[in-house]
Amino acid sequence: MELTLDSDGQGRLAKYLGALGGILNNAKRRASFAVYMLGLLGDGERKSMEPIAARTCPDPERVDAAHQRLHHFLVDSTWSDRELRREAARYVIEALTSRESIDTWQFDDTGFLKQGSHSVGVQRQYTGSAGKITNCQLGVSVSLGTRTEQVPIDFELYLPKSWTEDRARRKEARIPDDVCFKTKIELALEMARRAVADDVPRGVALADAFYGDEPSFRAGLRSLGLDYAVAVKSDNRVWRIDSKGRRRGDPLTVAELAHTMGTQRFRRVTWREGVKRSLHARFAIRRVMPAYRVKSDDLEQREALWLIIEKTDDDTEPWKYYFATLPAGWSKKRLIRLIKERWKTERVYEDMKGELGLDHFEGRRFPGWHHHVSVALCCYAFVVAERVRRFPPTARRQEVDCPLAVAA
Repeated sequence: MELTLDSDGQGRLAKYLGALGGILNNAKRRASFAVYMLGLLGDGERKSMEPIAARTCPDPERVDAAHQRLHHFLVDSTWSDRELRREAARYVIEALTSRESIDTWQFDDTGFLKQGSHSVGVQRQYTGSAGKITNCQLGVSVSLGTRTEQVPIDFELYLPKSWTEDRARRKEARIPDDVCFKTKIELALEMARRAVADDVPRGVALADAFYGDEPSFRAGLRSLGLDYAVAVKSDNRVWRIDSKGRRRGDPLTVAELAHTMGTQRFRRVTWREGVKRSLHARFAIRRVMPAYRVKSDDLEQREALWLIIEKTDDDTEPWKYYFATLPAGWSKKRLIRLIKERWKTERVYEDMKGELGLDHFEGRRFPGWHHHVSVALCCYAFVVAERVRRFPPTARRQEVDCPLAVAA
């Protein structure tokens, strides 16, 4: 990535590095942090510790020592990922909200492909990054989205039980004693609680069906005061409800309910202009109440919500389904356009991996993985803040393919 800054941008970068360095509270850590962050932002195909040391050290005979300093900073040095990420989030949120409101919190996960079995958390598991089961680590993230931008503010490494329940592996990977097995759902909710505690501006929570299918995830979001609009699978069962919120008939799967609705209930909606054509489909929306995985004595606690059904113009399967708790006064088009914002998450992952070395970390230990990801998050926060300052939303072209590079 070519990072070109004018004098004002250079001043902002220096101030930003100073604020983040203040959290590290140690001259050597501050220096190593600046070297590593600028290494991730700068040129170079490979952005792991040794190549960064080689590119930034002017004396070839001192490259090994520079590499060891970076290794110590990432793997052995003790500093707070939470505090560093919080400061980076504060910085980018200030830039974003000066132009637009925070509309969404997006929860998702991505794979970090690996060879061998020694990198912390690695095992054969499914990742959407590869579209198959493969040897990888998995990271769960939460990102903030505005109308034109998206930026991740937190990440957690998913640790399978094959790691959390193996004492030898825990010791070798330096997994802290208080870290236990948590599902990806639990990790996502943990990050949501942190964001709420940090007074991050609220947005509607978006997620794919892996998260949306889980009632505990939806309930956890609601307990935090968050609305959601999440994808769900076709076998979710719901009750139809009338205008007064009363159940009607027997529970149906959302797929069965969709096929009982006449074609007149579906309306074509365009949510975005793509590269070659507008993106559109037909949608129907109705009020329902979830009917599965809930005890009968909890009936009064169930919440009526919106079921959104999406099908293509040619009626080919599979159709798509979403649950949403958005205010009833929202327009149908606004609701659908919000749901379709999830496409930005994959673009962010691609940017961070392809340009900022998110998946280039070669260390094997738990603290090192999180420290590396924290620096990558700081980098992306700065890039997005600069992009917003240089290209305010009203001056930007329609979002089709926005590059990561910071303009001078």
